[in-house]
Amino acid sequence: MDASIRSICTQVRRDIVNMTADAGCGHPGGSLSIVEALVALYFEKMRIDPQNPKWEDRDRFVLSKGHAAPALYAVLGERGFFDTAEFKHFRQLGAILQGHPDMKRCPGVDASTGSLGQGISIAVGMALGAKTLKKDIQVYAIIGDGESQEGLVWEACMAAAHYRLDNLTVILDNNGLQIDGSNDQVMSLGDVSAKFAAFGMDVVQVADGNDYDEILAALNQPHKPGMPKLIRMKTTKGKGVSFMENQVAWHGKAPNEEQRKQALADLDALN
Repeated sequence: MDASIRSICTQVRRDIVNMTADAGCGHPGGSLSIVEALVALYFEKMRIDPQNPKWEDRDRFVLSKGHAAPALYAVLGERGFFDTAEFKHFRQLGAILQGHPDMKRCPGVDASTGSLGQGISIAVGMALGAKTLKKDIQVYAIIGDGESQEGLVWEACMAAAHYRLDNLTVILDNNGLQIDGSNDQVMSLGDVSAKFAAFGMDVVQVADGNDYDEILAALNQPHKPGMPKLIRMKTTKGKGVSFMENQVAWHGKAPNEEQRKQALADLDALN
């Protein structure tokens, strides 16, 4: 990862901390874990135009784990889809940055999400639509591991394999924690890679999903003909903020002012 990308990732993390602290609510833990994946998508991989967010032939992205909206908003803002001054209005009534992504309000958001399991299903529909229209459009979705306890996730994967959607890439944010505890405590996923493979996904393993170069290499790995791709990336919830890392309590809790200062100091030390 070069210095400019490292700087972008750190700034995105600052934005996440500040947005949630300003709002007094939000989901910082699972937002911080997907920063590198989102930066790789929006700054290097996806074919997009921030000045024309509705460009018909753009690649599409769906944040299926919609509660991690601060991460998506931070990346969209830093990429130029809207003025970063909007960050101050996160979760405010009437603002474009609602608690979950709203495609009718926020430039760059391709799907309104939040109800877990539905986002990946929307992505499958987008990929199938592009295939049907013979459009060279790639569709990407990020799902959570807690979210993968939803049956709808597996129905979507089954459909993606059935329709041979090799223009679909699903990224699993495998940070091991969800709102009520660890995945293993709440509902163990077992051998999740084997399960996705059994449902017809081409599974690519990323040992450290917070390593930018690793996730970019996985994104650049060509699709196997007729197979949707599932990137399983092992990540750290709360990545970059010492007291949030691997702490389930930070799934849906905003930092107070003292914690904001400590978090920003942690992030300053990364560059």
